[in-house]
Amino acid sequence: MTDGVIPHDTALPAVGPKGRHVLAWGLWDWGSASFNAVITTFVFTVYLTSDSFGGETTVSAQLGIAMTIAGVLVALLAPITGQRSDRGGRRKLWLAVNTYIVVALSALMFFVAPDASYLWLGLFLLAAGTVFFEFASVNYNAMIWQVSTPKTIGKVSGFGWGMGYVGGIVLLLIVYFGFINPIGGTALFGVPSTDGLPVRVTVLASAIWFGIFALPVLLSVPEYRSAKESGVPKAKRVGFLESYRILFRDIRSLYRESRQTLYFLIASAVFRDGLTGVFTFGGVLAAGSFGFSSGEVIIFAIAANVVAGASTILVGLLDDRFGAKPVIVTSLVGLVICGTVIFVLHDSGQTVFWVFALALAAFVGPAQAASRSFLARRIPAGRDGEIFGLYATTGKAATFLSPLMFTLFISIGVAVLGPGANAQYWGILGIVLVLLVGLLLMIPVKSTIDTAEREPQPAGR
Repeated sequence: MTDGVIPHDTALPAVGPKGRHVLAWGLWDWGSASFNAVITTFVFTVYLTSDSFGGETTVSAQLGIAMTIAGVLVALLAPITGQRSDRGGRRKLWLAVNTYIVVALSALMFFVAPDASYLWLGLFLLAAGTVFFEFASVNYNAMIWQVSTPKTIGKVSGFGWGMGYVGGIVLLLIVYFGFINPIGGTALFGVPSTDGLPVRVTVLASAIWFGIFALPVLLSVPEYRSAKESGVPKAKRVGFLESYRILFRDIRSLYRESRQTLYFLIASAVFRDGLTGVFTFGGVLAAGSFGFSSGEVIIFAIAANVVAGASTILVGLLDDRFGAKPVIVTSLVGLVICGTVIFVLHDSGQTVFWVFALALAAFVGPAQAASRSFLARRIPAGRDGEIFGLYATTGKAATFLSPLMFTLFISIGVAVLGPGANAQYWGILGIVLVLLVGLLLMIPVKSTIDTAEREPQPAGR
């Protein structure tokens, strides 16, 4: 017995996962890309920070406050919501509840008219949607053992993540040319260009998109085996505050019995923030340091997401064959090398950026998907929601690293090059440093476990 890890084959559904279950599960990722791509990245947040709501600088600061509050709530509540869905044996129910709260909040964004008086409504809907999206993601990630086996979990995780990338691109193309920037000045779907309607209809369409593609996993995939069916005494219901006492006790138990899992949560928090930084600042660098026009940035974003989606699906096969850790480490090494090359050759023009930035995109997706499968393999049976909740918490705790390092290294660049120089490309080194630290923290984490003849842990023992 090594590191106290309990296999999930003792807690799988009585009927093994089928191909249609994997597809249904992946379609949730495909649909949820509407929130990530349209709401939080390319459309609604850009709309909120426009002059219509009071000026980019002021509104951006208020947006930062709202998202900080959302991040704190996720960090405090995600492990508890995951734990309680584990204990109640109703993981799919809570996936449905949290998903359709996000759908409802996204649909309500249609009523955020381009006027400063609607700003706080928009910020509230965005922050609340972010919180419930993270809660839904905890339940979704925890379901991975219901659609995979120990031999296919890497492939399944990569498939889901890849579906998210591709789904986001498909939706962006639809809304961009259909509502936001119609070809030839005519909206493909007849939406007037006044009163912010192109954006407002876009978020409504995104809500419908998510709502439709979330249905298959809820209708097709069976619930995970209950405590009674697993031969484990059913956990008694506890109060909300008592859930925190159980959480802290379980964390201490995890430290004693599965210390490598905690080490991984710390390492992944760092490198996942670096992975996020690659996409967050990729477009900024393309425009500010390499002279991309706004149209070229969109084309690059589409190309980067297509590359990331394809590589994630393909590398998932290597995850199952060689393990998640080699995929993570190789991806992080590739990211550090490519980021450094972009910095060193920044004077060589857009061709260098296209080649090595797309290479960066090819490494990001596999690292994200393998991170999910690595953790899933180590979670004690019956505690998937709780541990994936901790995964969300540690991720939120580290979200300041990439923005901080990006800004810090730009300041260093200004100091080195002198006032007035374009030192934005120095921010690349900040992202590379975050990825490098995550890599160094990941290397000592052990990936080999002994899963011989162990029973599920009783919930709330």
